Amino acid sequence: MTSAAQQSPDGLLSLQVFLSPDGAPQYTLKYGEELLLDTSTLGVALYNGPLLQRGLAITGTQMRSVADTWEMPWGERRTVDNQFNELSVSFRESPPPHRAFRAVFRLFNDGMGFRYEFPEQEGISTFEIAEELTQFNLNGDHDCWWIPGDWDIYEHLYTESKVSAIDALSKRGHPNLAQTHIPANAVNTPVTMRTAAGTHLSIHEANLTDYAGMTLAVDTKGLSLQSSLVGSERTPYKVKRTLPFHTPWRTVQVSPDAAGLIGSTLILNLNEPNQLGDVSWFKPTKYMGIWWEMHLDKSSWDLASGRHGATTENAKRYIDFAASHGIGALLVEGWNTGWERWIGFEDREGVFDFVTPYEDYDLEEVVRYGREKGVELIMHHETSAAPRTYEQQLDTAFALMQKLGVHAVKTGYVGKIIPKGEYHHGQWMVNHYRKVLETAAEYEVAINAHEPIKATGLRRTFPNAISREGLRGQEFNAWASDGGNPPGHLPTVAFTRMLAGPIDYTPGIFNIKLHPYKPDNQVNTTLAHQLALYVAIYSPVQMAADLPEHYEGHPAFQFIEEVGVDWEQSLALNGEVGAYVTIAREERGTGRWFLGSITNEDGRELEAPLSFLAEGQQYVAHLYEDGADAHWDDNPGAYRISKAIVDRSTTLHLKLAPGGGAAVSFFPASGEEAEGILPYGQ
Repeated sequence: MTSAAQQSPDGLLSLQVFLSPDGAPQYTLKYGEELLLDTSTLGVALYNGPLLQRGLAITGTQMRSVADTWEMPWGERRTVDNQFNELSVSFRESPPPHRAFRAVFRLFNDGMGFRYEFPEQEGISTFEIAEELTQFNLNGDHDCWWIPGDWDIYEHLYTESKVSAIDALSKRGHPNLAQTHIPANAVNTPVTMRTAAGTHLSIHEANLTDYAGMTLAVDTKGLSLQSSLVGSERTPYKVKRTLPFHTPWRTVQVSPDAAGLIGSTLILNLNEPNQLGDVSWFKPTKYMGIWWEMHLDKSSWDLASGRHGATTENAKRYIDFAASHGIGALLVEGWNTGWERWIGFEDREGVFDFVTPYEDYDLEEVVRYGREKGVELIMHHETSAAPRTYEQQLDTAFALMQKLGVHAVKTGYVGKIIPKGEYHHGQWMVNHYRKVLETAAEYEVAINAHEPIKATGLRRTFPNAISREGLRGQEFNAWASDGGNPPGHLPTVAFTRMLAGPIDYTPGIFNIKLHPYKPDNQVNTTLAHQLALYVAIYSPVQMAADLPEHYEGHPAFQFIEEVGVDWEQSLALNGEVGAYVTIAREERGTGRWFLGSITNEDGRELEAPLSFLAEGQQYVAHLYEDGADAHWDDNPGAYRISKAIVDRSTTLHLKLAPGGGAAVSFFPASGEEAEGILPYGQ
């Protein structure tokens, strides 16, 4: 046997697996009649053995099909269809030492995942992998949206270019990043591309477990991408595993248009089912935070500055505002001792202890007061990139949270990893992030990770992995020296980073010009764009990030009060990468729908048919739109609010200002509720 083939359930994706003349495993992938991936080679380079890529024979194949559904305890949708056709191809070396492995491919209607599986074999106990040699040979010079293959951070702006023009090395030395390491011309994943025929594909990985994160080295002349694992300066190999084991899934999401990528569930389906069981102790929620005021330099994380933000009095002020507006939680940063030496110091081991508050912050009183008001506390653990210190205190820190009834924590890893020579995205840190997640689950604690490893769908297996950063966030608008995030940033993120999983972007800034705190910085969107982010960029924890005084009495804050955070279903209505996106989501248990539409620096008019609304039901639509003269720079605060009666036959005509947006709430209406409100367009 020298070849094998498989198709997706709908027959549109077709895979061929075969051997080259010198016995190298290779594959091709077609979408309809379009060749997406030309002849691409598989294999691994071992530090403790010869290359495992040539001189192989196919010793067997197996096929199976699966079609089932599973339920998410929280998420963008309640139920997920899991339907795929699988092909497993076994390879063995013809010459000694006759090593063997399997390549397992799963074809879904929304893409393909494949991984290597290494069984037990005589005379070999471990593999020390110097590099993985997985190729993705493209069929053309596609449009591409990418960030550099940084081993330490994902907080780069996306660049749009042809594959042949990718230059990751030009992104070195970013002045606003506390850590960065870009060793080669490679990109991080998800990386999204558009072919000349208009097909969209995004390459990523799923179920990253006890392995190094994968970047993709770029051959700009050959138009080829090849796996390039994140390494360590402390070991000559990048991954060490005991047999038997399997790699993460290498994934290719495919759609005839950009909007279709957002609805893909392939990454989730390539992860194992929920291992935690009932996680009802975590509730999706909106939250506020003693956070943005530090980025505005109104207050500080540390006590010694004399401007400490995390005081008992300040926390109660936020709690009072949150309670009066239905905001369910409060994040408090800078509450624990150690912030005077948390960054910029070579020796950061032992700086934080995660249980000792500053003298002006009464942790137990804040928790008590919040509970009395119906506002939960979100704990904050900044590790200052000293994970060994954090691991020594995990049980103590999480036991304190359990004692206080606190069920969520935001973790942080700012700075270069200690020990020196390890990187945020290498195998050593991948295992650290997992240890934190699993230990947290034992104490009924959910993790919102910042400076994280990439999302790869593990929230299915560990649904206490609720959200993460892993992108250039809102805070760059407050302090970055390069002008902050441009208007097209989030219309790009929706089709790139968001394909990996939930994003804690911290939307909702109303004081767009940051007056009077940061006269040289601003948020580069309109206010309506900020509102739309609560729907357009998904997270089960959504922050109302601005200061309470900027919300108090503001009519547009009503949308933040209204909008849901946990969804029955989600639909991408339209979009183009880097330009615009419109998403509608139905709230679980209420029948309410919400819509968010955002655009880049180009104003545009979009149509949004409401055919997703329930048959025979009228809705009162609350529309929060850009004002007639709104502009992300010239007039970002201009907005208008209106009400209209709509149903599934209605089409909204959205006029988005440059850098603007639109946010809409749809409430099922009885006759009385609809009285006096005109049908849309009248």
